Amino acid sequence: MSITVLTPGLLTTIQDKGRYGYQKYGVIVSGAMDIYSMKLANIVVGNDENEGVFEITFMGPSLKISRGNLISITGADLSPTINDKKIPLERPIYLNEDSILKFGRGVNGCRCYLAVAGGFDIPSFMGSKSTYLRAKIGGKDGRALRKDDVIEIGHKGNVSLGIINKLKQIHESGSFTSAKWYVKNPVNIDDNVTNIRVFEDRQFKDVKEESLDKFFSSSFSIDVKSDRMGYRLNGPKIQFKRSIEMISGEVSFGTIQVPPDGNPILLLADRATAGGYPKIAHVALCDIHKLVQLKPSDRVKFQKISLEESESLYLKQQKYIAELKRSIKLISI
Repeated sequence: MSITVLTPGLLTTIQDKGRYGYQKYGVIVSGAMDIYSMKLANIVVGNDENEGVFEITFMGPSLKISRGNLISITGADLSPTINDKKIPLERPIYLNEDSILKFGRGVNGCRCYLAVAGGFDIPSFMGSKSTYLRAKIGGKDGRALRKDDVIEIGHKGNVSLGIINKLKQIHESGSFTSAKWYVKNPVNIDDNVTNIRVFEDRQFKDVKEESLDKFFSSSFSIDVKSDRMGYRLNGPKIQFKRSIEMISGEVSFGTIQVPPDGNPILLLADRATAGGYPKIAHVALCDIHKLVQLKPSDRVKFQKISLEESESLYLKQQKYIAELKRSIKLISI
């Protein structure tokens, strides 16, 4: 079984949770931008939650997928269709025949994730299938997918086979059969401004009070120069109480740095292994999936919470994932 790329879309890459354990050697983590949606896509088809998926950005590809495959699409709503019939998100879909999966107009968000039961039969690089475009490693030859690429699909596990058997029993006519149940993963990007929760980072107390007031009371727009490495933010400039000279230190997904021009940079999946700019705040992990669905020119506003609140919200999210895995395992029996 395989997937053939008919048209590649704007940017379609293979991603998983990322390449951990090698930052001390200068190798970045990379991985999916929306880790939460990636995990849900895998879980609903019975894969390990960190299996590789297609990360589809803005304009989706056209793909030919073999019959007998089980797929799911989570994250942004990019109007997916199978053989020109609209398909639902956040649930398993069984293909009754060889099918053409296409994507259309973006309704909400900008990144969606396609998982296939069995995952992709491609080699891992440093323990990950994630594509890092600048270094040309991982994924399909270290690059975005191209026309006529063929991606082989791996062996399905018992949970995937159980879900397939349940869907076959529904006996729906047409190209595909979709489950009636679905997972909760709303991508609600506000047309005006999206609220993102953050907590204090190392140099938070070095920022002038007036700048902090503006940082939390004003909104910022995502600059068009933004990419998988980071979002550049346009808005009130951040000013410090004193001149800060730093030795480069640790950074992570969601770190908000401030370079000398005063315009914050939000670090994302393809961030460097270390950064030398002051770190004033960090996005709560529970809001990362909402943050990375923002497009250039979208507006964001920050809300301050405590580190303890951020941890509690993250644990609640992880509890839902654990409960979901148990429920789907029972469904597949």
